[in-house]
Amino acid sequence: MRRSLPPTSDGNAFTRPSGDLRAAMRSLAPYIWPRDSVETRVRVVLAMLLLIGAKVANVYVPIFYKHAVDALTPASAGGTAGPGAVMAIPLGLIVAYGLARVTSLIFAELRDAVFATVAQRTIRKVALSVFRHLHALSLRFHLERQTGGLTRSLERGTRAIESLLRYTLFSIVPTLVEIALVCAILWKLFSVWFALATFVTVMGYILYTFFVSEWRIKFRRLMNDTDSKANTKAIDSLLNYETVKYFGNEEHEARRYDGALQSYEKAAVRSQQSLSLLNVGQSAIISLGLAVVMGMAANGIVNGSMSLGDFVLVNTYLLQLYQPLNFFGVVYREIKQSLIDIESMVTLLAVDREVADGPDAKPLAVDGAELRFEGVEFGYDPRRPILKDVSFTVPAGKTVAIVGPSGAGKSTISRLLFRFYDVNGGRVMIDGQDIRDVTQSSLRASIGIVPQDTVLFNDTVFYNIAYGRPGASPAEVERAARLAHIHDFIMALPDGYQTTVGERGLKLSGGEKQRVAIARTILKDPAILLFDEATSALDTHTEREIQANLREVSRGRTTLVIAHRLSTVIDADEILVLEAGRVIERGHHAELLAARGAYAALWTRQQEASQGANGAATGGPAPLSGVLAST
Repeated sequence: MRRSLPPTSDGNAFTRPSGDLRAAMRSLAPYIWPRDSVETRVRVVLAMLLLIGAKVANVYVPIFYKHAVDALTPASAGGTAGPGAVMAIPLGLIVAYGLARVTSLIFAELRDAVFATVAQRTIRKVALSVFRHLHALSLRFHLERQTGGLTRSLERGTRAIESLLRYTLFSIVPTLVEIALVCAILWKLFSVWFALATFVTVMGYILYTFFVSEWRIKFRRLMNDTDSKANTKAIDSLLNYETVKYFGNEEHEARRYDGALQSYEKAAVRSQQSLSLLNVGQSAIISLGLAVVMGMAANGIVNGSMSLGDFVLVNTYLLQLYQPLNFFGVVYREIKQSLIDIESMVTLLAVDREVADGPDAKPLAVDGAELRFEGVEFGYDPRRPILKDVSFTVPAGKTVAIVGPSGAGKSTISRLLFRFYDVNGGRVMIDGQDIRDVTQSSLRASIGIVPQDTVLFNDTVFYNIAYGRPGASPAEVERAARLAHIHDFIMALPDGYQTTVGERGLKLSGGEKQRVAIARTILKDPAILLFDEATSALDTHTEREIQANLREVSRGRTTLVIAHRLSTVIDADEILVLEAGRVIERGHHAELLAARGAYAALWTRQQEASQGANGAATGGPAPLSGVLAST
């Protein structure tokens, strides 16, 4: 069953090709013949007219050639030229012959030039549709995906669209038209046997190519799969360069990569061997057909029914016809490969978004930004619940902190707030509006986050800060950097705000990246702030500086703080203790200490660990058993 994929941004639905050329062309048709672009339609019509003109001119080439040969052949040899006409008539025919060849070439080049805009625009729109869909998919998909294989699918898929259009519209269709014209001309000028011999040869060639190429598809699929796996392993290893170095596993990574390359090597060898078999068979069929038709033409000359020009005509037509047929195998293979590549890319469009705006979703109306979780139930896997009946309220302009041991479900709360996942039970409310009933764009525009691991784009410091609000002026970016207390550091860099930060921001320290994240959030100016373990990966001195920045930024805003270190949340208006997915305690810092419950026990452990670390820093050894226990 063929599946219609989600509509693109211009309302076109893309049908999954499933290896079917007709289905693929139907899928591309709305882009090639768009309803809202007269210019594109005119280009398509003009390209088709130029294609027909090129083929008509090409069919006339052998005819002019035949008449020129007959004119140059003495009458005794079957020619028609007299002594006085030998120099005049062939000259005109030769000029006509040259003009027909040039005209065919010019029309073909003009056709390609006119259609290039249509092809490239189609590629751009399809690629954009896939790209937008990938960003619309849930976090679950992106946590499970392999970046290397995904980028290869996109790269090969967009390239395959151009190949499919070029080969189908400008190779297959024109060749079939030319075959029909040549067979009709041979039948009319000579006999049905010439047309039949040509047709049988062509059909034999096409059928042989079809069946052998179909058999070879499995090798090409295997090549694609092993190529993607090898590429994924290489990218994964290079992205984790430091980890590889830490453990001295360069050879281990090389062996893994080589194993993937060996699989690709075997698939590539089998593909090449099967290609050789295909080429040999194609050459044999063409040679046999050419010999038969040439023999028939030679017999016609001997018995006087055909002239030397007719012999040349048949020979020229067959060579002219078999020239594109020689490429037919390549064209067919490229089309099949393009269908495979397009199918691989478009399969991404078939992935369910999981989290999507409802048909009646409206923009979030923020009035104070009160945040409320009501009986929230959630699990990434239904068999393993993470949050169980979690309820709390963050009043407008107040700060609530969520603490607890690792695995308690703290970061899951932030993901639900951003609606990366939908709750299994209960609801999340902002100013009385269920976030499932509002648009995701308006929801996320109202929330700013400073995460534990700030990942920056491999671009300039300016770009990374301005990412909070693309289009912000340099003055606004600088103001945000000053408020985040990173302006002086940026100005001390060799290129200032135009300094590149490296892939994932690796050229900056943890504290510097966090300040960039704070500046980015300040520039966004959200109604709700979320600090998700924002300082847990920093040293104590840097943590204190960043905490001061965060308090300054969150003053007067609705703020949710997810923290592991309790010392960072003692000033919160309310602290929730989460354990095993449930809120087991809540209250102010002093109240929770006085209750001598889970919070007080966690506070005591962290204070003892901090004192032990301070003792180790001043020369006092930390007990090995304590270190092992903490790990």
